[in-house]
Amino acid sequence: MARRNDAVAALLEEYADLLVITGGGDAFKIRSYEKAARSVAGFHDDVSTMDAAAIGKIPQVGKSIGAKIIEYLTTGKIAALEKLREQIPPGARTLIEIPGLGPKKAVTLSRELGVSSIDELSAAIAAGRLDGLPGFGAKTAENILHGIELLRRNEGRVLIDTATRVAEEIVAHLSGVPGCVACTFAGSLRRSRDTIGDVDILAAATDSEPLMEAFRSAPYAFEIIGSGPTKTSLRTRQGLQVDLRVVQPEVWGAALQYFTGSREHNIRVREIAVHKGLKLSEYGLFDAASGELIVAATEEEVYERLGLPWIPPPLREDRGEVKAALKGELPELVRISDLRGDLHSHTDLTDGVAPLRTMVAAARKRGLAYFAITDHAPNLTMQRMTTEKMLAQREEVRALAAETDVVGDMVLLHGSELNIDPDGAVDWDGDFLAGFDVLVASVHSHFGLPADEQTRRLVRACENAYVNVIGHPRARSIGKREPIDADWDAVFEAAAATGTAMEINCFPDRLDLSDDMVLRARRHGVRFAIDTDCHSVRNMENIRYGVGTAQRGWVTADEVINTWPLDRLRAFIAAKRP
Repeated sequence: MARRNDAVAALLEEYADLLVITGGGDAFKIRSYEKAARSVAGFHDDVSTMDAAAIGKIPQVGKSIGAKIIEYLTTGKIAALEKLREQIPPGARTLIEIPGLGPKKAVTLSRELGVSSIDELSAAIAAGRLDGLPGFGAKTAENILHGIELLRRNEGRVLIDTATRVAEEIVAHLSGVPGCVACTFAGSLRRSRDTIGDVDILAAATDSEPLMEAFRSAPYAFEIIGSGPTKTSLRTRQGLQVDLRVVQPEVWGAALQYFTGSREHNIRVREIAVHKGLKLSEYGLFDAASGELIVAATEEEVYERLGLPWIPPPLREDRGEVKAALKGELPELVRISDLRGDLHSHTDLTDGVAPLRTMVAAARKRGLAYFAITDHAPNLTMQRMTTEKMLAQREEVRALAAETDVVGDMVLLHGSELNIDPDGAVDWDGDFLAGFDVLVASVHSHFGLPADEQTRRLVRACENAYVNVIGHPRARSIGKREPIDADWDAVFEAAAATGTAMEINCFPDRLDLSDDMVLRARRHGVRFAIDTDCHSVRNMENIRYGVGTAQRGWVTADEVINTWPLDRLRAFIAAKRP
């Protein structure tokens, strides 16, 4: 069930957008509404259950914004927003998404041509309807068409694995350029966001030109957007924008800190600097009065001089990390090296692409202490699983477990990924389920059920004595399918109460639970399983993305059941069974 926070956040974002389009507010006011929207969306309590005083205490929500939230919750609308909507023609907000087309031109096109979509604008240009329109010459029309092409080629953000592959290729290339002292990616990619708008590359060198030339002339450079001595921007053939910034080696740490943190995080850190009589920028931490450089070489030095411990990049989103750092309460985040096992995998018995033996050998190379084989169950009929096939696989797993040259000291667990039916039931009865070592249960169908039905469905699955993990709980597919709708606080309460872990699925197009939902689940005391859901050996590399998502959700190793020794994991499973 969608919280009112999401609706409120969308309205605040729309208000900020309309201020830009109409010129009705300065940059500070616009940013205030943008920050408030993000804060409300990520706030743990439902705003519809809060009074005015409590709403006013939400970070980034001041008196004026708080009043608008109360107005919406009371009347269902915001009068100031309605007035702004009346000032712009329909479709202008859609057109503003075209790269290079500013708010004023978008409004002009929508008003003068009566277009309200990208397709309509494209058709209008083809028909020559821009000819003679003041401010819209042939070159402008050409630029708009180019922007439309780019938008269609790369609508929205890209998945983290796509951005990572591009970034690592570029970092490896530039690191080999003579004179390059350091090179890495920064921005939202370093913070492990699930999708990436553009890739930020940071390099250090005394002379920037060799790096810039190597960047501009590389095979991955399809279109140069702009280039200078400190920054060059280009688009790859896939339409992904990459920005390279080159700084002097002595300010590497300050630049890395600046270009990694979200804007909100950096503002929070700069506020601390100001209170200490300092000035922080990408060039270093300075004494505000004298202008003397204090520290700049490493991130650790910058944070330390501000009275803070080093803050892990995934936390740098202004979600309480600075306050926690000041109090010495930053969590020790889970790491890949903490994971002892993987509780969700598939073989070619169902929809995996590799046989059991290959998957097991690859899991051993990862250094795992235990590995669960969890092929699909019969109710997902397309996988053609049967009870007989599953029993035969169990015997195969037991036989393979005795082959020490394949498994070494790793323990094999036999399980299954069950299907959560619309009524919350799963494949097989309790007697049969009792024969498995571990069981994951997931939603694979009926994604459009009403929220109350989805909630009952998931709660009942949690209450099943044999279900240990809810796999990819929201069933989302980033960019393709919206998450299922449920009362997630009720689901998380049920999971915590029944001893059922919530999965953080490592597939880049899932990353489910997402970081914001992980934060919500933690408030209920939920345990997690960070699983690859690997269908191939290569899929096992996705573990980095799941761990990054867990880190963004402030998860510690002890909260993840597959970081535990096997005896503790087995006790956790046994405690739920009758």
